[in-house]
Amino acid sequence: MTTTRTRLTGAAGRQHVGEEIRQALRVGELVPGQRLVEQDLADQFDVTRSAVREALLDLASDDLVELVPNRGARIRVISVDEAIQITECRAALERLCARKAAERATEAEREELRDVARQLESAVAEGAFETYSALNRRLHDLVVRISGQAVAKRQLERLNAQMVRYQFRLALRPGRPKESLPQHLAIIDAVVAGDVDAADAAAEAHLASVMDQLRASGER
Repeated sequence: MTTTRTRLTGAAGRQHVGEEIRQALRVGELVPGQRLVEQDLADQFDVTRSAVREALLDLASDDLVELVPNRGARIRVISVDEAIQITECRAALERLCARKAAERATEAEREELRDVARQLESAVAEGAFETYSALNRRLHDLVVRISGQAVAKRQLERLNAQMVRYQFRLALRPGRPKESLPQHLAIIDAVVAGDVDAADAAAEAHLASVMDQLRASGER
């Protein structure tokens, strides 16, 4: 006798779909402009179509998905100009988190940061730029976690989800890892030293460099 598996529905299904799509965006499995078909998503995530529909509404409210009348949903495309504006907002939040992290970091967390620094240096030396890109994300997430700034964390998660395409492309651009490595190490050194102002300045300099790279990509 064949049994039919009950699909997730309601709030549980809605949350499951939202989390899965956000994760797919983070790792680049979904790309800007890609169509999202309700039935395909329902089958993929083993949820009801109503759960998918509700999750897409949530994602649209976070500017991650665009709902196109009579055409369904797709991953929203971010222009270079908007990417720069998003990065300006990120800069304010990341500077706050860097300051807080410098104030709050425990010895165990400082050692974790030192370990990330060593791995970043090794990745650049070995030309392992995809590894470097992943470590880049880990460093930013770690500083935010150490800061204890939960509100900033939620806002940065939303902003970063919109920026995945640009972040990945910038991290793999020839010469970019060697350029950004000293910036990342400066953030780590400042947080480890407990130097609030230096952490703020290092985060500001790094995000300013990201904006410069975005402007250059727009000109090209």
